[in-house]
Amino acid sequence: MEKKGSLSINSDNIFPIIKKWLYSDHDIFIRELISNGCDAITKLKKLALMGDYEETDGEEYKIEVYASAKDKTLTFVDNGLGMTEEELDKYINQIAFSGATDFINKYKDKAGEDQIIGHFGLGFYSAFMVADKVTIETCSWQKDAKPVFWECDGGTEFTMTESDDDTRGTAITLYLNEESYEFANEYRVREVIQKYCAFMPYNIYFINEDKMEEEAAKAKEEEKNKVIEIDEEAELVGDETKAASEDGENGEGSEDKDGADKEDESKKENPPLNDTNPLWLKNPKDCTEEEYIDFYQKVFLDFKKPLFWIHLNMDYPFNLKGILYFPKINTQYDQLEGTIKLYNNQVFIADNIKEVIPEFLLLLKGVIDCPDLPLNVSRSALQNDGFVKKISDYITKKVADKLSGMCKTEKEDYEKYWDDISPFIKFGCIRDEKFCEKMTDYMLFKDLDGKYLTLPEYLEQGKEKYENKVFYVSDEQAQSQYIKMFKEEGMNAVYLVHNIDNPYITHLEGKNENVKFLRIDADLSENFKGEALSEEQEKEYTDKLSEIFKKAVGNDKLNIKVENLKNDDVSSMITLSEDARRMKEMMRAYSMGSGMDPSMFGGDGETLILNANNKLVKYVLDNPEGENTDMICCQLYDLAMIANKPLEADAMTAFVARSNKILNMIL
Repeated sequence: MEKKGSLSINSDNIFPIIKKWLYSDHDIFIRELISNGCDAITKLKKLALMGDYEETDGEEYKIEVYASAKDKTLTFVDNGLGMTEEELDKYINQIAFSGATDFINKYKDKAGEDQIIGHFGLGFYSAFMVADKVTIETCSWQKDAKPVFWECDGGTEFTMTESDDDTRGTAITLYLNEESYEFANEYRVREVIQKYCAFMPYNIYFINEDKMEEEAAKAKEEEKNKVIEIDEEAELVGDETKAASEDGENGEGSEDKDGADKEDESKKENPPLNDTNPLWLKNPKDCTEEEYIDFYQKVFLDFKKPLFWIHLNMDYPFNLKGILYFPKINTQYDQLEGTIKLYNNQVFIADNIKEVIPEFLLLLKGVIDCPDLPLNVSRSALQNDGFVKKISDYITKKVADKLSGMCKTEKEDYEKYWDDISPFIKFGCIRDEKFCEKMTDYMLFKDLDGKYLTLPEYLEQGKEKYENKVFYVSDEQAQSQYIKMFKEEGMNAVYLVHNIDNPYITHLEGKNENVKFLRIDADLSENFKGEALSEEQEKEYTDKLSEIFKKAVGNDKLNIKVENLKNDDVSSMITLSEDARRMKEMMRAYSMGSGMDPSMFGGDGETLILNANNKLVKYVLDNPEGENTDMICCQLYDLAMIANKPLEADAMTAFVARSNKILNMIL
C-alpha cells in the first residue's frame, strides 16, 4: 500500500507562509500537537458514549511526549481514535480541512456539546515551523483498519505507506531543524507544556528518550555481568525449591502483583505534567479556602494570600467558568501588575485579552475558561464578535455583585479589604458607567480616625462646618501639620493616597456637581481663622511683610497672605489652591510624556500664610530692619515649606546651618 502525491493546496507559496507566519510564537506548536491528541481522545470517548466504540476497562487516556536531544527529535503520542488511510489523506494532505469540523458535523446530533479544541485544521502544520521532516504513524479505532505511515520533508511532497504498528492512536515525530534544537531539551519542553497545557483534560507525560535508552543499556549490562553463585550443597537448593513449591498458594499471581507495583512506581516517578481537573471547573460549593489559596499560589507564583476571590460559573447563555482573585497590594504601584489567563476548553490562549476582560479587571489575577470564544486561526487573538462584549459585561456584573454583596453582608471584611481593593474599584468606576452605577452606594472613604464612610455620610457629618466640601489627605507625613489643625478644630478629612485618586476625584466632581474636593493643605478654611483683620490692617500687614520676606528669601514672585489664626503657635504655612495644584500635576504628567521641562509652567497658586497672632511674625512687623529679621524670615519660610514638601539640597543645607545658629543664640 504505497501512495505518492502532492498536497492539495491552492498555491505552492502558501505552505512556507503557513510555516513562518501562522503563529507568532514558535513554541506554540507543542500546544497545537498536544491539543490535536486531546481532540483525538475526546472524539473516541464520544464514540464510546454513543455506543459506536467499546472502551477497554482500566485504560488510561493520555498524551506522551518523547524528546531526544541526541537524535534532535520530538514525538507526540496519543491513544485516541487514530486515522485510516482515507482520513489521513483527507485531513493532512489537504491543508485547512478541519477534522474537528467534519467530526462535529457528522455527529452533532449525537455528540452533544462541542468540546473539541481545534476547528481550523491548521494546527498540525505548526510542526513545520520547527522541523525539517515530520512523520505520522497512526492506526484507526475502526475494525480491521490498517495502520498508516506518513512522511513529509517540509515541502509539498509526501509519502504514505502501510505501517506495521497496529496500536490504536497516533504518533507524530518531528525531526527538528537546526534553529529549533532547543525543543529537544527536556527542561525547555517541560516549560512550554507547563505554559500552554497545564490544565488540559487528559494526562500528559514527558519521557526523555536519551535517559530511557541509557537506563535500558545500564540494566542490560548489569544483567549480563550478574554472577549467579550455585550453592555446593545441592540438597539445600533442593529444599529451598521444595519450600517455594509448597508455598505456591501464597506465591500465585506474585508476578502480576510485581508488574502492577512496577506500574504504580513508574507513575510515581513520572507523574503527569498537568492537572486535568482544574479548580475553576469544580462547583464552588465543593471548593475549600485552602484549595483556592493553593491554586492561586501555584498558578501565579504569588505566595502572599489573596484577599478574596470570585468563582465564575455560567452555562447559559454562554459557557464560562473561572476564578478572579483580588491580590493584596503592598504599594500603590503593585496594582499595575495583574494577570488574567484566558483558556479555551482548558487550553491556554493568552494573558489579558482586553476584548474579554474589562480593562480595570486586568489589574486582578485569575483564570477564565470560555469554550465559546470566537478565536482567530492562531488563537492568540479574538475575531470581532458582539458575543465577546456580552462576556465582558457578564464578568463586570459578577464582580460588582460580589463587592456589593460583601459590603451588605460582610461589612467588616469589606472595610478590612478596602485599602487594597479600592484602586480596582475606582478605576472600574472611571472606565465603566454601568459598573459605577452598581458601586455608587458601596464606595468607602477612610477618615482621619480610621473609620470608613460613604460620601453622603461624610457630607452629612460636616455640613455645618464645610458644606459640600470634601477635604482629603494625599500624604499623611507631609501634611501632618494640617491634619493636627483639622483635628483640633473638630474637622474631618479622608485619605486619598493612590495614583488613581486624582482622576477619581475629578470623576466624582463630575457626578456630584455641588461637591468640591480640596486637599487638606489647599486654601485655608475659615474654620481656622480668628477675628478677621480690617481691610486697611490686612493690606498694611501684607504689603509690609511681602517686602520684608521677598527680600530675605530672594524670591520676588512670592505670594504672601496675612491671617489671624486661632492657634497662635502656628507661625507660617504654605497653601496651594486646588485648581493650581491639579494644573501643575497635569502639566508635570504631560511634561514627562513629552520630554518638556515641567519648571517652565511656573509655580502660581502657592501662597505663604503668615499668622498675625504669632510672636515671630509680630517681631518681623515691628523690626523690619532688625539684626535677626532676615534670619527669622528665612526660617519661617523654610519651616512652612518643609511641612509641605522636602527642601532642595541647597535649601536644606542652609536650613540646617541656620537652625544650629539659632540654637547657639539661645544658649
